Amino acid sequence: MATKQNKQDAKVPLKLRLKAWWEGYDTDEIKKRINERTGQPEELTEAPKEDSKPKNLSAENLDPWDAATVDIAQYIWGKGFCGPGGPEYIVSLSKLLALSPEMSMLQIGAGLGGPSRVLVDRFGVWITGFEESEMLVEKGRKLAKMAGLEKKAQLEQYQAENFEGFDRKYDRALSKEALFTIQDKENMIGKIEEKLKPGGLFLMTEYVLGSDAVLGKDKYKEWVVGERRHPFPVLSDELVEMLKKNHLQVRVSEDISLQYIEMINQAWAGADEVAAKLAKREDGTMMIQTLMREAEFWTRRKKLLESGDLKLWRIVANKKSGGPSMMSDW
Repeated sequence: MATKQNKQDAKVPLKLRLKAWWEGYDTDEIKKRINERTGQPEELTEAPKEDSKPKNLSAENLDPWDAATVDIAQYIWGKGFCGPGGPEYIVSLSKLLALSPEMSMLQIGAGLGGPSRVLVDRFGVWITGFEESEMLVEKGRKLAKMAGLEKKAQLEQYQAENFEGFDRKYDRALSKEALFTIQDKENMIGKIEEKLKPGGLFLMTEYVLGSDAVLGKDKYKEWVVGERRHPFPVLSDELVEMLKKNHLQVRVSEDISLQYIEMINQAWAGADEVAAKLAKREDGTMMIQTLMREAEFWTRRKKLLESGDLKLWRIVANKKSGGPSMMSDW
């Protein structure tokens, strides 16, 4: 029979596996050594196999987000956020948009609405965010209501591939890592340009391919299978060309992968502390398993970014019409 100390030690691998996945160590070897030290059978340190890998629901018309994953996302990225880039980053990223209380903005890939609420609070702009996940929209609307911003930071659920278009015009547009899961990107860009006012600005951050050769690599194929929705990334040059075809002038086109990787590293640096908090919850085991799945998910993305096979690109474009006078200062 295992001692009380061994039972306590059996919980340790949850954190160690999290750290091992993140730093690229062999988790099987780590688990083997701990089992030898504690006398625990291996299955006690193993998460159920059916839950040990992220589920790719892209082939099904199902929401890839559930309540547990939303909770874990906020533990890692901050309240109202489900990916890299907190309030300071969002404000800095959006400075070139010269937002004001008189302006309206559309956002695709709105997530939980955290970025839009930051911009509303800081600049007073009116934002309508469009998000594919019904779960994220539901949770995001509750957060907006709690913040008293449900009117200025609205969230709407939509289906990107069958989207008929926006019903009004906007001064600004924002797409935060949203186009890479849309197969017909040029069509979506066209719909955004159509409802962008003359001189309006369009800011996007997007996953792009480092080269055409990436498509044949095993690591890339593994990443595709593990994503929440099927990704369709293109080269940065192709993305720029799509904007130009839709009468948008590209003013900024740059690689911000290093900054993005650093934000991922900083957020996940506290994962051990998150695991400790989760362990105290009644549903702690399930939540820790969800945390580890998210760790695997972001590890795959980070490794592709670090290798240069995948990049995070920032683009700022304006709708042709002479544009705002500030353009000459860029």
